Amino acid sequence: MKKYSLIFLFLAGWLAVNAQQVLSLEDCRNLAIQNNKQLKISNENIRKVEEDKKAAFTKYLPDISLTGAYLYNQKNISILSEDKYLPIGTVMSDGSFGFTPEQIKNEWTMAGNQPVPLDADGQPFNPAQNPDKILWKEHAIIPKSAFEMNIHNVFVGGLSIVQPVFMGGKIIAYNQIMEYARALAESQKATTIQELNLQINQTYWQTVSLSNKRKLSEKLVTLLQQMNNDVEAMIDEGVATRADGLTVKVKLNEAEMTQTQADNGLQLCKMLLCQLCGLPLEEPVVLVDENQESLLTNVPLSAGNVQEAWSNRSEIKSLDLATKIFKKKEAVVRADMLPTVALTGNYLVSNPNSFNGFQNKFAGSWNVGVMVNVPLFHWGEQFHQLKSAQAETRVKHLEMDEAKEKIELQVNQSKFKVAEARKRMIAATKNKESAEENLRYADISFKEGVIPISNVTEAQTAWFKAQTDFIDAQIALRLGEAELNRALGK
Repeated sequence: MKKYSLIFLFLAGWLAVNAQQVLSLEDCRNLAIQNNKQLKISNENIRKVEEDKKAAFTKYLPDISLTGAYLYNQKNISILSEDKYLPIGTVMSDGSFGFTPEQIKNEWTMAGNQPVPLDADGQPFNPAQNPDKILWKEHAIIPKSAFEMNIHNVFVGGLSIVQPVFMGGKIIAYNQIMEYARALAESQKATTIQELNLQINQTYWQTVSLSNKRKLSEKLVTLLQQMNNDVEAMIDEGVATRADGLTVKVKLNEAEMTQTQADNGLQLCKMLLCQLCGLPLEEPVVLVDENQESLLTNVPLSAGNVQEAWSNRSEIKSLDLATKIFKKKEAVVRADMLPTVALTGNYLVSNPNSFNGFQNKFAGSWNVGVMVNVPLFHWGEQFHQLKSAQAETRVKHLEMDEAKEKIELQVNQSKFKVAEARKRMIAATKNKESAEENLRYADISFKEGVIPISNVTEAQTAWFKAQTDFIDAQIALRLGEAELNRALGK
């Protein structure tokens, strides 16, 4: 039974350890990059810009469109309001239209040896000036129905092709804007990755710090529990007083409270790390550096200057691309002030059609041409828009200058912070060694009855503070290096 119990305990412990996910700093970075929502948004923005870039290229190609329409009309169109009658005359020898006396019913009279027709009232008149007074003998009828067009059902269709020839440089500028926009989206993604890496660094090392402080709290609690037991035994022997016992108990309670706070802080910090990595908040994780003796193993020594930071920082690249985009927007606005030329081709079909008289059937024709649009006067609208675009470009230049100043300040601040962290590390190491030696000496002296209990508790408190400061100094150096790398754009 004992053998089976040992096997069961071993398997339970093995399963508990393997149920926990062990993560290194690089693992956390990779998980965060894979699962971060902002990075997924950045990827979608890149895809969007790529599609916009492809759409911009299509502006070079001809635009082909097909149009169709149907219209029902209540009434038909008739050119004549009623049947018309046309007189039948004669084409004279000079080619003019006239008449002979046999073709009219008017009476005639002689005036100045010339025959002159009489109107219905018997008055002579000039037929050239008053043709309405001519009384014709014969007429040709023009029926109203012959000039009535059936438009109850009208079908119209057209195929149109427009090929841009010169658009004032707008299409070229627009395609260049899309090129810059894609590079800008990539640069913004790089900025997001850098910020995420810094956040992962901070959370990871904060978690490692709290894990080590929790272990330190456990050691302090163990020391105080052992001391409490020793003092209780000494009280029973009459060597120590109840006041000494109460002093140790107070210190033990404070240490247990510190341990509880460290446990809660560690749990919350791991939950935040899981959230950044895209893992469930309650996922049991263990960090590789939680069990390291030294937290400064293979700490990179960053080196660089402001010029390197300006070259590497994605924010500068983004502002530079934004400046180029606004510069091209000036070209787009300027293009609206220039003439545009395009070739056109159309094929139109309709039913009814009038190509061969009015017919109720489908027929069509094609045409080609050139369209030219020359802006003349729009009350200075394009001029003001151009000034507005130029102002936006100047704003981006100023923003870049300001960003460079802030980056220079950030790099210097990070360098000072790393230098300060290194000095703090040296001091914390010396204090830790002194506190350990002081605690060892206090334990020996207490056991030999040379010093009182208060001196031992003071030595333990000093040891705990020195160990805590040592952990904080290591983490500060780690974070300082991470912030300096971020400032340098590495």
